[in-house]
Amino acid sequence: MRFELSPELTQMREALRKFVRAELEPLEKGIDASGELPPQVLPLLGKHGYLAMRLPVEVGGAGMGLFPYCLMLEEFSRSHRIFGLIASGGGGLTPIAIARHGTPEQRHKYLTGLMKGTMRTAFALTEPAGGSDNSAMTTRADKVEGGWVIHGRKHYINGAHEADFIVVIAITDPVKRTRGGVTAFLVDRGTPGFNITRVDTTMGSDVIKLAEIELDNCKVPDSAVLGNAGQGFDLAKGSLRDGRMAVSCSCIGTADRMLEMSAQYAKTRVTFGKPLAERQAIQWMLADSEVDLVAARAMVYETLRQIDAGVDVGTAPSVCKLYCSEMVGRVADRAVQIHGGMGIVQGYPIERMYRDVRHYRIGEGSSEIQRMLIARDVLKRTS
Repeated sequence: MRFELSPELTQMREALRKFVRAELEPLEKGIDASGELPPQVLPLLGKHGYLAMRLPVEVGGAGMGLFPYCLMLEEFSRSHRIFGLIASGGGGLTPIAIARHGTPEQRHKYLTGLMKGTMRTAFALTEPAGGSDNSAMTTRADKVEGGWVIHGRKHYINGAHEADFIVVIAITDPVKRTRGGVTAFLVDRGTPGFNITRVDTTMGSDVIKLAEIELDNCKVPDSAVLGNAGQGFDLAKGSLRDGRMAVSCSCIGTADRMLEMSAQYAKTRVTFGKPLAERQAIQWMLADSEVDLVAARAMVYETLRQIDAGVDVGTAPSVCKLYCSEMVGRVADRAVQIHGGMGIVQGYPIERMYRDVRHYRIGEGSSEIQRMLIARDVLKRTS
């Protein structure tokens, strides 16, 4: 009962698996010890084309669909969560939005650096008073001669403290607001009035940091507008589908690695004269994790197949994200239990993964938001 990948995707997965094992997994301990991403990682991903997979051929990308991109994130997430996060910078919302809606000058300025791994970006939507309620946004941009002046505050912005430029979403028409009154701006690091006021580490890996941004009389030129004025909320909303599918595949990759490690450990760890693998309690944990993974892959891969075929999948991405983000938590908990003391000692991948996967139930829309969207769809269909 496994979803069969196409020969092309199967070959791609094999190449990705080899790359991850040879190039990324050896870096895990150093990243955890230092809390820093080695500087060679992004250029390495760029060299192999992993940062340009989804970008159109005409701008130098590979022009691939969402399925190959998400498969890449699944394989990267078998190693360390940071690899999936930085890889999504090359195939995620910002570069795709610039490729689709940017001017020739914006494409030239930003896309080459993103694809090569010499430039980093972040997407600033979340605000202290808003959270998942984007309609409560208070950051505003006022039109002035030759440009715009932005005032406001964004927080929990992943990687913003190291970004070379940031996409800032702001209200430009307080009457229309999310119905045509929100605009996206490309704001370069160093722009007067743009300040990183706080950087937080989370319960997960120290290398993954969330920043707070203050925009105080931050003036940007008209050329900083991404797309058309008033189009920003649609641009942000359009990322949610792809982001939720990306998170779903990242959860699958992490769960797959934890199950693999648990099975290997159960075979070698002997207690009371028998390997753990011969204990029924351990076998049931492994079996439950396998069932979780098979179900996750079935729903996620089929949804990705339909998306790349141009099918309107409705709330399926919410279903996938909800199930997978909670599934990986269950798998992680079983993995820690199977590993026993080794599962709770810092320095081992299982302990770090257990902390990192808790993020998935919050980012890209919490489990509660996904349930709300799914329930609305169910009620709409049955009215």
